[in-house]
Formats: sequence, structure tokens, C-alpha cells
Amino acid sequence: MLSPVAGEALRLLGDRVRLARRQRRWTVEALAERVGVSPTTIRKVERGDATVAIGTAFEAAALVGVALFHDDAARRALEGDALAARLALLPAVVRPLKIDDDF
Repeated sequence: MLSPVAGEALRLLGDRVRLARRQRRWTVEALAERVGVSPTTIRKVERGDATVAIGTAFEAAALVGVALFHDDAARRALEGDALAARLALLPAVVRPLKIDDDF
């Protein structure tokens, strides 16, 4: 079950893909062919269906020009570097914290 925030994000992405596709005057079938999936899958992307692979949804978005992150490649690279630096400071394996609350 998705959280309300995740469901809303999927619907927003789907609406953005649908809008951009229509602005390009592409049919569902045309986008599906470009992505390499069935028209049914594109319809699911546009509905915000959580069963669609994230790579498929991102590919559809990228092909119609929906910005997934920053439009500027240099800014995306900087963000990627900053995230990598932060991740390097954290332990590679996360173990659950055991709390002794038996008092």
C-alpha cells in the first residue's frame, strides 16, 4: 500500500507525462513505441499506476521532456557528487538500533 504522498507523486508524474505527450502531439501508441513498451503500459504511467517499473516511467518522462531532476546536467552532477559525499560518511551497512526499554 502506498502512502498518500507517494500516490500523489505518481499521479503528478503521470499527469506531467500525459500533458507533455499531448503537447508534442504524440499518441499513446507513438510514445509506447519510443519507450519500447505496450500502449497499456503508457496508459498506466499516465494514471500513476504504481505497478509500472520506475525505469519505464522515467524513460517515458524523459522522452516527452518532463524534468525528473534538474534540467542542467552540471547541477545534476553537483547534486550527485554531494549525495555521494554524504553517503560516504555513513556506514555501508545499517543495523537496527536495539533499545533496552525494559526498566
